[in-house]
Amino acid sequence: MRRVSRIAVAGVATAALAVTVSACGSSSKESAGGDKNLGLALAYDVGGKGDQSFNDAATAGMDKADKEFGYKSTAVEPQDGESNADKEQRLETLARKGYNPVIGVGYAYAPAVKEVAAKFPKVTFGIVDDETIKADNVADLVFHEEESSYLAGVAAAKATKSNVVGFIGGVDIPLIHKFEAGFKQGVADTKKGVKVKSQYLTETAQEGGFASPDKGENAAEGQIEAGADVVYHAAGLSGQGVIKSAASHKVWAIGVDSDQYKQAALAQYKNYILTSALKNVEGAVYELAKSVKDGKPATGVVRGSLKNGGVGLSDSNPAFKGNADIQAAVKKAKEGIENGTIKVKTS
Repeated sequence: MRRVSRIAVAGVATAALAVTVSACGSSSKESAGGDKNLGLALAYDVGGKGDQSFNDAATAGMDKADKEFGYKSTAVEPQDGESNADKEQRLETLARKGYNPVIGVGYAYAPAVKEVAAKFPKVTFGIVDDETIKADNVADLVFHEEESSYLAGVAAAKATKSNVVGFIGGVDIPLIHKFEAGFKQGVADTKKGVKVKSQYLTETAQEGGFASPDKGENAAEGQIEAGADVVYHAAGLSGQGVIKSAASHKVWAIGVDSDQYKQAALAQYKNYILTSALKNVEGAVYELAKSVKDGKPATGVVRGSLKNGGVGLSDSNPAFKGNADIQAAVKKAKEGIENGTIKVKTS
């Protein structure tokens, strides 16, 4: 059996794509510009490149596609206070220039992707973290975040000495509720009596919940002062503040989306990053680009899970990897989720 906590870097399993997607009939040569496909285009979510998390994972997928396919892809940063019309214009410009696929990195792009995809039926569009768009040329790249969060909860329950752990979500929305629900269930199923302190940084993304390290740091400070010795964040760029606070107090942080132990910008804190709940946005982006390159563009819902390698738990920190108690508990939980004996809640 493969190692329990290692997520495949290659991406959401090709087998999973085969059973969950369909071809829309266009190929990489049918770009709107009429020339050879320039490559894929990313329209970043709030936080942009350098968040060490969600957006950077998408960037890694783009870079891999460029290296393998000889593309010259592009990525566009978000603007403060932008409207759906601004997002539509951005996606339309990318499609007109000849990029294929064009991917909106984040649920906020859903209205724009729906509108622009209808105007460019020969271009494949992707939307990360949204499954509401039903179109022949749109791939909904979504994940079972609650599953990896459950494993994070198992690890937190095994690591805590104070029997108090924390969860910090960036924005109070259903997507982040999945992270919280899985984490809480994992904690409760592993060790009775452990308290979970939960907090959301903002009500809306426009208020900076995913893009404000200072907000994350302040929230973590409060939870740690209240006794938490393990804090899990699902807060994008704001999570850097959570990790900084945990390190300053010499308690554990649990990262999200990317393996944050390995992120260069977080290197000074890595010894306090116990593990990270992984969401393989990198693989999803790469696999969509590959499907277009192969002339069989993926469409429909493409969902990453523990079973297909789309989500997982990192084991880069030797303190995590070498802890037999944590490893055994995580392995048992993973097997239970995969065989269906553990049903993880999403809210």
